[in-house]
Amino acid sequence: MKKVLFASTALVAFAGAASADIAISGYAELGITDNSPAAGTTDTSNTQFHTDVDVTFSMTGETDSGLSFGVSVDLDEAGNLGDSTDNNGTAIFLSGAFGTLTVGDTNGALDQAMTTIVGPGSLTDQETSHDGFRGNYLDGAYDGQIARYDYSVGDLSLSVSAEIKDTDVAAQDRSSGMGVGVKYSMDLGGAAVNLGLGYQDADVLVTATGEQFSGGAVGSVAKVDATGVSVSATVGAVTAGVVLTSYDSNIANYDADHLHLGVSYSAGALTLGANYGDFDSDTNAQDRDGYGITANYSLGGGATIQAGYETSDIANVDAGDSWSLGIAMSF
Repeated sequence: MKKVLFASTALVAFAGAASADIAISGYAELGITDNSPAAGTTDTSNTQFHTDVDVTFSMTGETDSGLSFGVSVDLDEAGNLGDSTDNNGTAIFLSGAFGTLTVGDTNGALDQAMTTIVGPGSLTDQETSHDGFRGNYLDGAYDGQIARYDYSVGDLSLSVSAEIKDTDVAAQDRSSGMGVGVKYSMDLGGAAVNLGLGYQDADVLVTATGEQFSGGAVGSVAKVDATGVSVSATVGAVTAGVVLTSYDSNIANYDADHLHLGVSYSAGALTLGANYGDFDSDTNAQDRDGYGITANYSLGGGATIQAGYETSDIANVDAGDSWSLGIAMSF
Protein backbone atom coordinates (compact mmCIF):
# COMPACT_ATOMS: atom_id res chain seq x y z
CA MET A 1 0.00 0.00 0.00
CA LYS A 2 1.45 3.38 -0.99
CA LYS A 3 1.68 5.99 1.74
CA VAL A 4 0.39 9.54 1.45
CA LEU A 5 3.23 12.01 0.87
CA PHE A 6 1.21 15.21 0.70
CA ALA A 7 -2.39 16.17 1.16
CA SER A 8 -4.33 19.41 0.98
CA THR A 9 -7.96 19.80 2.02
CA ALA A 10 -10.85 22.23 1.89
CA LEU A 11 -10.46 23.24 -1.76
CA VAL A 12 -13.76 24.89 -2.64
CA ALA A 13 -14.38 25.22 -6.38
CA PHE A 14 -17.66 27.12 -6.20
CA ALA A 15 -20.42 28.07 -3.82
CA GLY A 16 -22.26 25.10 -2.37
CA ALA A 17 -19.57 22.57 -3.32
CA ALA A 18 -18.24 20.22 -0.68
CA SER A 19 -14.50 20.23 0.13
CA ALA A 20 -12.12 18.07 -1.89
CA ASP A 21 -9.00 16.15 -0.87
CA ILE A 22 -5.84 15.87 -2.95
CA ALA A 23 -3.16 13.31 -2.09
CA ILE A 24 0.16 12.44 -3.68
CA SER A 25 1.86 9.08 -3.22
CA GLY A 26 5.25 8.04 -4.52
CA TYR A 27 7.15 4.90 -5.40
CA ALA A 28 10.78 4.32 -6.40
CA GLU A 29 12.93 1.32 -7.29
CA LEU A 30 16.71 0.79 -7.26
CA GLY A 31 18.44 -2.44 -8.22
CA ILE A 32 19.78 -4.68 -10.98
CA THR A 33 18.07 -6.85 -13.60
CA ASP A 34 18.96 -9.21 -16.44
CA ASN A 35 17.25 -11.45 -18.98
CA SER A 36 18.12 -14.37 -21.21
CA PRO A 37 16.66 -14.71 -24.73
CA ALA A 38 14.77 -17.61 -26.27
CA ALA A 39 16.52 -20.90 -27.03
CA GLY A 40 18.71 -20.71 -30.12
CA THR A 41 19.10 -16.93 -29.85
CA THR A 42 22.43 -15.28 -29.07
CA ASP A 43 22.47 -13.68 -25.63
CA THR A 44 23.65 -10.09 -26.12
CA SER A 45 22.16 -8.70 -22.90
CA ASN A 46 24.12 -7.70 -19.80
CA THR A 47 23.11 -7.25 -16.21
CA GLN A 48 21.81 -3.69 -15.98
CA PHE A 49 21.15 -1.12 -13.28
CA HIS A 50 17.42 -0.58 -12.77
CA THR A 51 15.76 2.60 -11.53
CA ASP A 52 12.10 3.57 -11.67
CA VAL A 53 10.07 6.39 -10.15
CA ASP A 54 6.28 6.60 -10.06
CA VAL A 55 4.04 9.36 -8.71
CA THR A 56 0.27 9.06 -8.33
CA PHE A 57 -2.18 11.89 -7.70
CA SER A 58 -5.50 11.01 -6.08
CA MET A 59 -8.27 13.60 -5.90
CA THR A 60 -11.57 12.92 -4.13
CA GLY A 61 -14.60 14.93 -3.13
CA GLU A 62 -18.22 14.65 -2.01
CA THR A 63 -21.32 16.63 -2.94
CA ASP A 64 -23.76 18.07 -0.42
CA SER A 65 -26.11 15.18 -1.20
CA GLY A 66 -23.45 12.54 -0.39
CA LEU A 67 -22.30 11.65 -3.93
CA SER A 68 -18.60 10.75 -3.87
CA PHE A 69 -16.36 11.45 -6.85
CA GLY A 70 -12.67 11.31 -7.65
CA VAL A 71 -9.82 10.54 -10.01
CA SER A 72 -6.48 8.75 -9.82
CA VAL A 73 -3.62 9.82 -12.12
CA ASP A 74 -0.56 7.59 -12.52
CA LEU A 75 2.03 10.00 -13.93
CA ASP A 76 4.35 7.44 -15.53
CA GLU A 77 1.45 6.13 -17.67
CA ALA A 78 -0.73 9.21 -18.09
CA GLY A 79 0.93 10.69 -21.16
CA ASN A 80 -2.34 11.82 -22.75
CA LEU A 81 -4.17 13.74 -20.03
CA GLY A 82 -5.75 15.98 -22.65
CA ASP A 83 -6.97 13.07 -24.80
CA SER A 84 -10.49 12.03 -23.80
CA THR A 85 -10.39 8.81 -25.85
CA ASP A 86 -6.88 7.49 -25.08
CA ASN A 87 -6.08 8.60 -21.55
CA ASN A 88 -4.17 5.68 -20.02
CA GLY A 89 -3.07 5.90 -16.41
CA THR A 90 -6.20 7.66 -15.19
CA ALA A 91 -9.49 6.44 -13.74
CA ILE A 92 -12.44 8.63 -12.73
CA PHE A 93 -15.26 7.42 -10.45
CA LEU A 94 -18.69 8.41 -9.15
CA SER A 95 -20.06 6.55 -6.15
CA GLY A 96 -23.27 6.59 -4.15
CA ALA A 97 -26.14 4.44 -2.95
CA PHE A 98 -26.66 3.38 -6.58
CA GLY A 99 -23.19 1.78 -6.72
CA THR A 100 -19.92 2.92 -8.30
CA LEU A 101 -19.19 3.93 -11.89
CA THR A 102 -15.50 3.92 -12.90
CA VAL A 103 -14.30 5.08 -16.32
CA GLY A 104 -10.77 5.06 -17.71
CA ASP A 105 -7.75 2.82 -17.17
CA THR A 106 -9.52 0.23 -15.02
CA ASN A 107 -10.47 -3.47 -14.98
CA GLY A 108 -13.19 -4.97 -17.12
CA ALA A 109 -15.92 -6.92 -15.32
CA LEU A 110 -14.26 -10.32 -15.84
CA ASP A 111 -10.91 -9.15 -14.49
CA GLN A 112 -12.70 -7.45 -11.59
CA ALA A 113 -14.43 -10.70 -10.66
CA MET A 114 -11.33 -12.91 -10.85
CA THR A 115 -8.94 -13.20 -7.87
CA THR A 116 -5.49 -13.97 -9.25
CA ILE A 117 -2.76 -14.81 -6.71
CA VAL A 118 0.69 -13.86 -8.04
CA GLY A 119 2.69 -13.23 -4.85
CA PRO A 120 4.60 -10.08 -3.83
CA GLY A 121 5.96 -7.64 -6.40
CA SER A 122 9.38 -7.42 -8.03
CA LEU A 123 11.33 -4.58 -9.65
CA THR A 124 10.62 -5.66 -13.24
CA ASP A 125 7.37 -7.56 -12.59
CA GLN A 126 8.61 -11.15 -12.84
CA GLU A 127 5.39 -12.25 -11.11
CA THR A 128 3.29 -11.17 -14.14
CA SER A 129 5.69 -10.86 -17.09
CA HIS A 130 6.03 -14.58 -17.87
CA ASP A 131 4.01 -15.99 -20.78
CA GLY A 132 1.89 -18.17 -18.50
CA PHE A 133 0.23 -15.06 -17.06
CA ARG A 134 -2.78 -13.86 -19.09
CA GLY A 135 -4.20 -11.37 -16.61
CA ASN A 136 -6.00 -8.83 -18.79
CA TYR A 137 -8.94 -11.09 -19.80
CA LEU A 138 -9.42 -9.24 -23.15
CA ASP A 139 -9.15 -5.79 -21.56
CA GLY A 140 -7.35 -3.37 -23.89
CA ALA A 141 -8.65 -4.99 -27.09
CA TYR A 142 -9.73 -1.47 -28.15
CA ASP A 143 -8.31 1.80 -26.76
CA GLY A 144 -8.06 0.76 -23.11
CA GLN A 145 -10.83 3.13 -21.99
CA ILE A 146 -13.20 0.95 -19.93
CA ALA A 147 -16.45 1.86 -18.20
CA ARG A 148 -17.38 -0.42 -15.28
CA TYR A 149 -20.36 -0.32 -12.92
CA ASP A 150 -20.07 -2.09 -9.54
CA TYR A 151 -22.77 -2.78 -6.95
CA SER A 152 -22.30 -4.64 -3.67
CA VAL A 153 -24.81 -6.24 -1.32
CA GLY A 154 -23.11 -7.60 1.75
CA ASP A 155 -20.44 -10.07 0.62
CA LEU A 156 -21.75 -10.20 -2.95
CA SER A 157 -20.34 -7.85 -5.62
CA LEU A 158 -21.68 -7.44 -9.17
CA SER A 159 -19.87 -5.77 -12.09
CA VAL A 160 -20.83 -4.81 -15.65
CA SER A 161 -18.36 -3.25 -18.11
CA ALA A 162 -17.94 -2.04 -21.67
CA GLU A 163 -15.01 -1.09 -23.89
CA ILE A 164 -16.08 0.74 -27.05
CA LYS A 165 -14.43 0.21 -30.43
CA ASP A 166 -12.29 3.14 -31.56
CA THR A 167 -13.60 3.73 -35.09
CA ASP A 168 -16.00 2.31 -37.65
CA VAL A 169 -14.11 0.66 -40.51
CA ALA A 170 -16.25 -0.74 -43.31
CA ALA A 171 -13.83 -3.60 -44.02
CA GLN A 172 -13.86 -4.75 -40.37
CA ASP A 173 -16.85 -6.49 -38.81
CA ARG A 174 -16.02 -5.27 -35.30
CA SER A 175 -18.34 -4.63 -32.34
CA SER A 176 -17.62 -3.13 -28.93
CA GLY A 177 -16.79 -5.43 -26.02
CA MET A 178 -18.98 -6.16 -22.99
CA GLY A 179 -18.42 -7.96 -19.70
CA VAL A 180 -20.23 -9.12 -16.58
CA GLY A 181 -18.86 -10.56 -13.34
CA VAL A 182 -19.82 -11.58 -9.83
CA LYS A 183 -17.68 -12.11 -6.73
CA TYR A 184 -18.65 -13.59 -3.37
CA SER A 185 -16.60 -13.57 -0.16
CA MET A 186 -17.18 -15.78 2.86
CA ASP A 187 -15.53 -17.10 6.01
CA LEU A 188 -15.42 -20.88 6.40
CA GLY A 189 -14.16 -21.71 9.84
CA GLY A 190 -11.22 -19.31 9.76
CA ALA A 191 -10.57 -19.60 6.03
CA ALA A 192 -11.37 -16.42 4.07
CA VAL A 193 -12.67 -17.64 0.70
CA ASN A 194 -13.32 -15.62 -2.46
CA LEU A 195 -15.33 -17.00 -5.38
CA GLY A 196 -15.48 -15.32 -8.79
CA LEU A 197 -17.39 -15.93 -12.02
CA GLY A 198 -17.45 -13.77 -15.14
CA TYR A 199 -17.84 -13.42 -18.88
CA GLN A 200 -16.38 -10.97 -21.39
CA ASP A 201 -16.24 -10.66 -25.16
CA ALA A 202 -14.12 -8.62 -27.56
CA ASP A 203 -13.47 -8.31 -31.28
CA VAL A 204 -9.67 -8.54 -31.33
CA LEU A 205 -8.04 -6.72 -34.24
CA VAL A 206 -5.01 -8.59 -35.60
CA THR A 207 -2.14 -6.08 -35.72
CA ALA A 208 0.75 -8.53 -36.18
CA THR A 209 1.16 -12.09 -37.43
CA GLY A 210 1.36 -14.82 -34.82
CA GLU A 211 -0.93 -13.14 -32.30
CA GLN A 212 -3.05 -15.30 -30.08
CA PHE A 213 -6.63 -15.91 -31.26
CA SER A 214 -5.67 -14.59 -34.69
CA GLY A 215 -4.75 -17.14 -37.35
CA GLY A 216 -5.73 -14.54 -39.93
CA ALA A 217 -4.05 -11.78 -41.86
CA VAL A 218 -3.11 -8.46 -40.32
CA GLY A 219 -6.24 -6.30 -40.22
CA SER A 220 -8.60 -9.25 -39.74
CA VAL A 221 -10.85 -9.57 -36.69
CA ALA A 222 -11.08 -12.45 -34.21
CA LYS A 223 -14.33 -12.56 -32.25
CA VAL A 224 -13.41 -13.94 -28.82
CA ASP A 225 -15.56 -14.88 -25.80
CA ALA A 226 -13.92 -15.50 -22.42
CA THR A 227 -15.57 -17.26 -19.47
CA GLY A 228 -13.69 -17.44 -16.17
CA VAL A 229 -14.03 -18.84 -12.68
CA SER A 230 -11.71 -18.31 -9.72
CA VAL A 231 -11.37 -19.68 -6.19
CA SER A 232 -8.95 -18.34 -3.61
CA ALA A 233 -8.55 -18.79 0.13
CA THR A 234 -6.44 -17.41 2.95
CA VAL A 235 -5.66 -19.69 5.89
CA GLY A 236 -3.29 -18.20 8.41
CA ALA A 237 -0.13 -17.04 6.62
CA VAL A 238 -0.92 -18.81 3.34
CA THR A 239 -3.03 -17.50 0.46
CA ALA A 240 -3.63 -19.71 -2.58
CA GLY A 241 -5.87 -19.55 -5.61
CA VAL A 242 -6.75 -21.04 -8.97
CA VAL A 243 -8.26 -19.36 -12.05
CA LEU A 244 -9.72 -21.22 -15.03
CA THR A 245 -10.57 -19.28 -18.21
CA SER A 246 -12.03 -20.68 -21.42
CA TYR A 247 -11.62 -18.69 -24.67
CA ASP A 248 -13.89 -19.33 -27.66
CA SER A 249 -12.83 -17.80 -30.99
CA ASN A 250 -14.54 -17.72 -34.38
CA ILE A 251 -11.16 -18.60 -35.95
CA ALA A 252 -11.08 -22.36 -36.53
CA ASN A 253 -8.83 -24.31 -34.14
CA TYR A 254 -7.99 -21.25 -32.03
CA ASP A 255 -10.14 -22.03 -28.99
CA ALA A 256 -8.08 -22.19 -25.80
CA ASP A 257 -8.12 -22.82 -22.06
CA HIS A 258 -5.99 -21.04 -19.51
CA LEU A 259 -5.07 -22.36 -16.04
CA HIS A 260 -3.42 -20.18 -13.42
CA LEU A 261 -2.21 -21.31 -9.98
CA GLY A 262 -0.75 -19.04 -7.33
CA VAL A 263 0.38 -19.16 -3.71
CA SER A 264 1.74 -16.59 -1.25
CA TYR A 265 3.20 -17.01 2.24
CA SER A 266 3.89 -14.29 4.82
CA ALA A 267 5.84 -14.53 8.07
CA GLY A 268 6.79 -11.32 9.82
CA ALA A 269 8.75 -9.11 7.43
CA LEU A 270 9.11 -11.90 4.82
CA THR A 271 6.64 -12.61 1.99
CA LEU A 272 7.19 -15.34 -0.61
CA GLY A 273 5.13 -16.08 -3.70
CA ALA A 274 4.98 -18.30 -6.75
CA ASN A 275 2.57 -18.60 -9.64
CA TYR A 276 2.26 -20.76 -12.75
CA GLY A 277 0.14 -20.38 -15.86
CA ASP A 278 -0.59 -22.58 -18.85
CA PHE A 279 -2.37 -21.36 -22.01
CA ASP A 280 -3.43 -24.46 -23.99
CA SER A 281 -4.79 -23.77 -27.49
CA ASP A 282 -6.20 -26.03 -30.17
CA THR A 283 -3.29 -24.74 -32.28
CA ASN A 284 0.04 -25.72 -30.71
CA ALA A 285 1.80 -22.62 -32.05
CA GLN A 286 -0.36 -20.56 -29.68
CA ASP A 287 0.55 -22.57 -26.56
CA ARG A 288 2.30 -20.71 -23.76
CA ASP A 289 3.28 -21.48 -20.20
CA GLY A 290 5.55 -20.04 -17.55
CA TYR A 291 6.07 -19.34 -13.89
CA GLY A 292 7.31 -16.56 -11.63
CA ILE A 293 8.88 -16.66 -8.15
CA THR A 294 9.22 -13.57 -5.95
CA ALA A 295 10.39 -12.71 -2.44
CA ASN A 296 10.02 -9.53 -0.39
CA TYR A 297 11.59 -8.53 2.91
CA SER A 298 10.29 -5.38 4.59
CA LEU A 299 12.92 -3.10 6.13
CA GLY A 300 10.25 -0.86 7.62
CA GLY A 301 9.45 2.74 6.84
CA GLY A 302 8.27 1.85 3.32
CA ALA A 303 11.51 0.21 2.10
CA THR A 304 11.37 -3.41 0.90
CA ILE A 305 14.03 -5.72 -0.55
CA GLN A 306 12.55 -7.41 -3.63
CA ALA A 307 13.80 -10.37 -5.67
CA GLY A 308 12.12 -12.02 -8.67
CA TYR A 309 12.65 -14.69 -11.33
CA GLU A 310 10.50 -15.83 -14.27
CA THR A 311 10.79 -18.21 -17.20
CA SER A 312 8.50 -19.04 -20.14
CA ASP A 313 7.89 -21.49 -22.98
CA ILE A 314 6.12 -20.70 -26.28
CA ALA A 315 4.99 -23.66 -28.40
CA ASN A 316 7.06 -25.92 -26.11
CA VAL A 317 10.25 -23.96 -26.86
CA ASP A 318 12.24 -22.09 -24.21
CA ALA A 319 11.25 -18.41 -24.56
CA GLY A 320 13.85 -17.08 -22.12
CA ASP A 321 13.87 -15.89 -18.53
CA SER A 322 14.62 -12.82 -16.43
CA TRP A 323 15.45 -11.81 -12.86
CA SER A 324 15.69 -8.68 -10.74
CA LEU A 325 17.00 -7.73 -7.31
CA GLY A 326 16.92 -4.46 -5.39
CA ILE A 327 14.99 -2.17 -3.06
CA ALA A 328 11.50 -0.73 -3.59
CA MET A 329 10.55 2.43 -1.69
CA SER A 330 7.00 3.59 -0.98
CA PHE A 331 6.31 7.18 0.13
